[in-house]
Amino acid sequence: MGNSVLERLATYQPMMKTVSLPRGRHRLHTMPTSTGYEIRDSRSYEWNGRKRGQTPFTVLQHTVAGVGNLLFERRRYRLRPGDTMLVIVPHNHRYWVEDGESWEFFWISMSGQEAVRIHRTIQAAAGPVFRLRPETIERIAGCCLRLIEGQGEMPGAASAIGYEAACTLFDDVFGSQSALSEPADDNPLRRVVEHIRRNLDKPLTVPDLAAVSGFSRAHFSRMFAATEGVPPAEYVLDQRMRHAARLLTSHAHLPVKEIASLTGFDDPNYFAKVFRRFFGTSPTEFRTTGMYATATNAQASVR
Repeated sequence: MGNSVLERLATYQPMMKTVSLPRGRHRLHTMPTSTGYEIRDSRSYEWNGRKRGQTPFTVLQHTVAGVGNLLFERRRYRLRPGDTMLVIVPHNHRYWVEDGESWEFFWISMSGQEAVRIHRTIQAAAGPVFRLRPETIERIAGCCLRLIEGQGEMPGAASAIGYEAACTLFDDVFGSQSALSEPADDNPLRRVVEHIRRNLDKPLTVPDLAAVSGFSRAHFSRMFAATEGVPPAEYVLDQRMRHAARLLTSHAHLPVKEIASLTGFDDPNYFAKVFRRFFGTSPTEFRTTGMYATATNAQASVR
């Protein structure tokens, strides 16, 4: 590490600082609640995301040395040096230290609707465990260090530090070298989107899509909606209808019955009914007039 910010932060361990600020009617949307640097070597260190209350907050925890464990939905992660964990409470997860093992880490926790929104977006794109660039780790460690050293004693100052940490993480994940630039196979939700686009002629149920992502159905549905802005079934229908519209206008030789099949509909009559509900016109009329007006406003859902 050399003379790094992370090394300076490590000199404070063991340290756990709660950010306590005056209560008032002005509530900021990003607020750090605690930070610290610890080495844990006992099974007594264990947190359960279902037993930490109902007020939403986030935990961003970076592994410096040793190994920790995270059970997230149905998948277990072994957190090794360089791994960063992001979890949101309340949620079905648990993280702990196994007996005989040691886990060295620093963390920052945040509350507020904007902090939770940013972190949900990041978690949806990158998952609960990811790798960050060294400069990102340094900047987040710097935010923790400033809080520990007393630079967040006023609400605005504390919020600014928390927001900086959240946005630094956001830039790493969504920047030019981000998880969104990785192959789809390395990103659960991008993998699902690519699977949908490649298989519009096949059944695409929410349980099947959840299985592609590796998440439970409930968690997948939440994360997909947070990323794409609509539930999975609505997204699938939107993609089917847009694909149908492209085929109708660019492949004049294809019968409507075949286009229905190519977009996942076994029954051409039902396809025509859904198409009319979506675009406000029949497939045949759409092909004749080239209408493509109401697609972005459609709120139809697969039944």
